[in-house]
Amino acid sequence: MKMAKQCIVAGILLFFCAVVCFSADESIKLYPSGNGKWSIPFGKRSYDYTNIRVARVVDGDTLKLENGERVRLIGIDTPELHESQKLYRDSQRSGQDAGTIQALGKRAYAFTKSLVEDKFVALEFDVERHDKYGRLLAYVYLKDGTFVNAEIVKQGYANLMTIPPNVRYADLFKQLYKEAREQNRGLWK
Repeated sequence: MKMAKQCIVAGILLFFCAVVCFSADESIKLYPSGNGKWSIPFGKRSYDYTNIRVARVVDGDTLKLENGERVRLIGIDTPELHESQKLYRDSQRSGQDAGTIQALGKRAYAFTKSLVEDKFVALEFDVERHDKYGRLLAYVYLKDGTFVNAEIVKQGYANLMTIPPNVRYADLFKQLYKEAREQNRGLWK
């Protein structure tokens, strides 16, 4: 009986130690293990970035994956949706009021959401894998082959944001951006 109590106490302590090991913005999640059971991952886990679900769209150029990681789409920049210092910098730089920028941000968000939310995608990385905020930097592809970053630019919902050394598709994005502006697509209407 004493041994059983010790095992229970040890199990509880182990559980709480594991919880403390997670950072403040991570949460414990259950994942299907493939055999009808569920598992709680502890420590670093590697994910299959060639087949992962987009849990939600944060804004026009940022996604949240089913594993909790955020992805910043490389090479593009959509208008700000949320209150932030960047919103006010963009307002000052462009001469547009913050409300106008946010309205454009809502349109870009809606387009990206309709394109990828709750769908399985594949990520392609460039030279740098993370930005200074810890987000994954990636080119994203739908299962049908649609290049998400390029489609957002092509349909007129993003500006270009080329930050070396992640420049693999900069020329493609530049051409798509030019065409979207000339043909008054998306935000350029």
